[in-house]
Amino acid sequence: MRIFFLLSIVLTTWITMSGCTSFAQPTNNLINPELEQQVLQIIRDHPEVIIESVQAYQQEQQQERQASQKEILQQFKNNPQEQIGDSPTFGSTDQKIVLFEFSDFQCPFCAKVQKNLKEFMDKHEDRVTLVFKHLPLTRIHPQAIPAAKAAWAAQQQGRFWEYHDALFEQQDKLEEQLYIEVANNLGLDIDKFNSDRQSEEAIASIETDFKLAQKIGISGTPFFVMNGETFSGAVKLSQMEETLAKVIQ
Repeated sequence: MRIFFLLSIVLTTWITMSGCTSFAQPTNNLINPELEQQVLQIIRDHPEVIIESVQAYQQEQQQERQASQKEILQQFKNNPQEQIGDSPTFGSTDQKIVLFEFSDFQCPFCAKVQKNLKEFMDKHEDRVTLVFKHLPLTRIHPQAIPAAKAAWAAQQQGRFWEYHDALFEQQDKLEEQLYIEVANNLGLDIDKFNSDRQSEEAIASIETDFKLAQKIGISGTPFFVMNGETFSGAVKLSQMEETLAKVIQ
């Protein structure tokens, strides 16, 4: 702590002596060489100060993220309707137990979990509301955005869940030809489908879901939130059941 205190005094003095400068004005000549050497020498003699400072900063950031996540998850529990927004839903209309799924149509784990998710909803659709949220991982899944926009366009014609199932069932064929083929198979108005998926509204809706995921701190898919309780990955049916039992206690 003594080193931290000494370093802070030197840095404070350094800043004070440097004074206020314009962004356009170079500051190299304003740094007192003697103070600069003092700071550098302290760092050389006590490199652990830098490590401890970084660790302290990281811990502070982590605490802030956890607090923010806790707050947003509480909103999922207390006011799920606000978080649902215009997202597609399936199951109970009561929306008292709401299961949010953040998913990517090109994610293999998202496809894998669909069987368990379907079995869970078949059993509990009378009291659980399933909500789909888009979370395309564009860095690793080049078809994630095109698939999400196509599914959003299908939603505009009331066929989201059928389109959703078709995309996951044929995940290895995600491309333009499949998007049109599925739309035709579902009897969608193709002109409207194409117009909707290329619209600004489609992008805005997907971005809204993405920003919500960022607030929670989601880094991968699939990710689930059930009345404020979270779980992720290609989870087993038993884990979904355990979470349900926890939230209805």
